Amino acid sequence: MKISKKLLQKALGLSFIAAIMIFQGCKKTFLDVNPAGNVAATQFWKTQSDATQAVSAMYANLHEWTNIAFAPIAVESMGSDDVNKGSTAADAAFMNDFHNFSASAGEGQISDFWGGEYKTINFANQILDNVPAISMDASLKSRYLAEAKFIRAWCYFRLVRAFGDVPLRLHVPKSASEYNIPRTPKAQVWTAIETDLTDAAGVLPQSYAAADVGHVTKGAALALHAKAALYQKKWADVVNYTNQVMGLGYTLFTNYEKMFRTENKNNSESIFEIQCALIPNNPNASNSQYSQVQGVDGSTGGGWGFNVPSASLVAAYESGDPRKDATIIFRGETTPEGDVIPATGNSTMYNQKSYVPFGLYVSGFNEGCQQNKIALRYADVLLMNAEANNEMGNSAAALIPLEQVRARARTGTSPAANVLPKVTTTDQAALRLAIYNERRVELALEFDRYFDVIRQGRAKELFGSRGWTTGKNEVWPLPQNEIDLSAGTLVQNPNY
Repeated sequence: MKISKKLLQKALGLSFIAAIMIFQGCKKTFLDVNPAGNVAATQFWKTQSDATQAVSAMYANLHEWTNIAFAPIAVESMGSDDVNKGSTAADAAFMNDFHNFSASAGEGQISDFWGGEYKTINFANQILDNVPAISMDASLKSRYLAEAKFIRAWCYFRLVRAFGDVPLRLHVPKSASEYNIPRTPKAQVWTAIETDLTDAAGVLPQSYAAADVGHVTKGAALALHAKAALYQKKWADVVNYTNQVMGLGYTLFTNYEKMFRTENKNNSESIFEIQCALIPNNPNASNSQYSQVQGVDGSTGGGWGFNVPSASLVAAYESGDPRKDATIIFRGETTPEGDVIPATGNSTMYNQKSYVPFGLYVSGFNEGCQQNKIALRYADVLLMNAEANNEMGNSAAALIPLEQVRARARTGTSPAANVLPKVTTTDQAALRLAIYNERRVELALEFDRYFDVIRQGRAKELFGSRGWTTGKNEVWPLPQNEIDLSAGTLVQNPNY
């Protein structure tokens, strides 16, 4: 079968990646990457510096548009009962198709999400294929390979929960037969994810010196492994991996609201963050729009006002839970950082976790481009541990980490005894629901709720009124353009 040039490019990610060209310009930090400078593969993969630049490029790609902005909001958040589209009714109306589960295979955000993940996988695969042959420091080489395995696992985790069976590509294609490959059963994809994470956890350090903060750690590999096990209901594995993370010294950040502010990047609770930065004189490298697309819209906030909290989320918080005001910016309020939010606007609420104080905006740069995206944090690990212990019939063990999360939420409230009482039930069903509710309010607007509800088997109950259909909406459709390019090798998900 003849393979078209366009299909080759799609298989590798993008045309400049098909030539295996790597971003250059990593000098002051591993985020300071200038996408204008490229080197052909024949001149690359020679030195330790080449390996370092390749790893830097892989990380820099994580805060690119399709990895952190509209496509992830559409695929990973808009189906949730925690959010509405936001902005004006006509602005990006296609986002409503994800909220009412009418998104078709031709929807551009589905294609963007798919392409963004496979592009990142290709960065990781290039490192894994080429760095072993470089003569360089052996310890650093092992670490770079482990980092690439984690990033590859992270991308496949996102893909498999969004689409189910997906093509499993573990190497850069070298022959025509390797470009156009079919979907791999999701069980095999999960196995590949877990293999990568086991390998990574065995090599990665627990922490880094200041210059390398933001690179993935042993804790990140273990936490993601726990999450992969959670989606497969492998409860003993969840307990095992979360217990290991709980022994690594992470702590809940004292101030819930301040945990998400730019001055507290990579704090004691953070396990894996997508590193974003405002790099002086380099707007192209300062390209994250995670905060911008969710920010307060209008002249005051400078954001676009998408992915806004829902009334259902507001109602989910217990009376007096300080996490509500720390998670949601309400019209007419003054933020803890001193920004006055106008009383009128397109939406009544905004995501406070993605908020950057307006005084930190810099002309010529995306508003809030310096805001990191916390992808894995310690509270999630504690709640995974609680859920798994409860499912294994160990309610006493489940109550301990659940109480840790609730105790942090009480900090600063008065009187503490009357706010967020301890959960004491040992009934498995009642405790299960308490843990589900805790996950919702603790991790709200962090792109987990939608897939949490599906894996919990509650999607028909909670999303059915908006059109969610059993046997179809457990996954999104594969991008139609990918099916077309494959000439039928890729087969669409059922009922799309």
